[in-house]
Amino acid sequence: MNVRKFIAATAREALHKVKELLGPDAIILSNRTIPGGVEIMAVASVDMEMIVPKPAKEKPPLHDDYTVRLSTSLNQTPSPVKQNSATQLPPLAPRPAPQIEREPVSSFFASPAQAEIIPAEVLDEIRSLRKIVEQHLAGAAWDESARSEPVKTEMLRQMLDSGFSPQFTRELLADLPKELSAVKALAWIKEKTDHSLLTLGPEDDIVDRGGVYALVGPTGVGKTTTTAKLAARCVLRHGASKVALVTMDGYRIGAYEQLRIYGRILGVSVYLVKDAEELKQTLQDLQHKHMVLIDTMGMSQRDRMVEEQVAMFGSNIKRLLLLPATSRGDTLDDVVRSYMGTDLAGCILSKVDEAASLASALDVILRNGLRLHYVSNGQRVPEDLHLPNRPYLLHRAFKDVPEVSAHRLDGLEPGLMMSSTTALMTASGGARG
Repeated sequence: MNVRKFIAATAREALHKVKELLGPDAIILSNRTIPGGVEIMAVASVDMEMIVPKPAKEKPPLHDDYTVRLSTSLNQTPSPVKQNSATQLPPLAPRPAPQIEREPVSSFFASPAQAEIIPAEVLDEIRSLRKIVEQHLAGAAWDESARSEPVKTEMLRQMLDSGFSPQFTRELLADLPKELSAVKALAWIKEKTDHSLLTLGPEDDIVDRGGVYALVGPTGVGKTTTTAKLAARCVLRHGASKVALVTMDGYRIGAYEQLRIYGRILGVSVYLVKDAEELKQTLQDLQHKHMVLIDTMGMSQRDRMVEEQVAMFGSNIKRLLLLPATSRGDTLDDVVRSYMGTDLAGCILSKVDEAASLASALDVILRNGLRLHYVSNGQRVPEDLHLPNRPYLLHRAFKDVPEVSAHRLDGLEPGLMMSSTTALMTASGGARG
């Protein structure tokens, strides 16, 4: 299949190039705006047989529904779309200022009203064909990348296998020096990642700085246990009289009782508040404390009450978001979007001991510019709460997946995965045209 890319300043110029090279029956597979102009992917009509099987004799060829004849004069109205027995489309009228969208070429000339009557099955078929072509191009690009930049290709596979997102992988590998060996390339990637990772150092430990902190996040991420760990950490350094615990979780059965047990063991007072007014009054009574820790009610990041909870805390209350290392990257992104705000001081990575890899969690932390305060890796209080160990975290994140693993990408799969995010491997190397 001979798929061609055409780039021009305007859509009309690009279509003229298509007609000159591929003929008036050329089929437009995709179009998009690019810096400085328009890019069109097209294929000659005779080549479509390679990817579109011929229907039964009683039905006309499927691709006739979206074949557009390019007129010999740019000022002439293009020939109407070919019709079949199931679809009767009116002639397509010219449009002076085409809007570039990833739709059939007919959208360059059709008015909005005419474009709306195109049957959904026709558009679905075009999208399906586009996907086939993109996968074909992804495979070709992956083969070319494997030959020209084998180290970069291997690093891409390893990062995707580990659990890093295609976006983070693409941006990180864009500047990878070509002359590096695989070992040095991995070291370069780790160094770049380490440079971007924001963490809390020993000199910035919040238990020494003090203040009011609310631990927030979805259900089951370990907020109550982590609250107790932080309280114990502060008690060991400043004494029990300097610490207070507040819980706002009056809904979960046993939530207050669990924190009260921790408080009794540590010798720390525990307060239950039900609303913003009670919280304000309680914090005013506790203003002499070095540190006040608030355990909040867990709720789904898609719950409307998250917004109310975020709005409840004033500027004097800093929030720490708990992110479980066991969750998928897209789920963690969803959590961050819901809990983000100016008073979000940073995050705590929980359940590190239960996660096979830390790549997805670190990927989310890096892309969202969050500061990692602590890492929790067990249930012991306070032993299983640590300041971030950067070398350890990077080692866990970049640990390669065994070849026998069901989660290891193979063959063309890394290239196809990247193409699904509209970023082929060659794009990061600056290949255009």
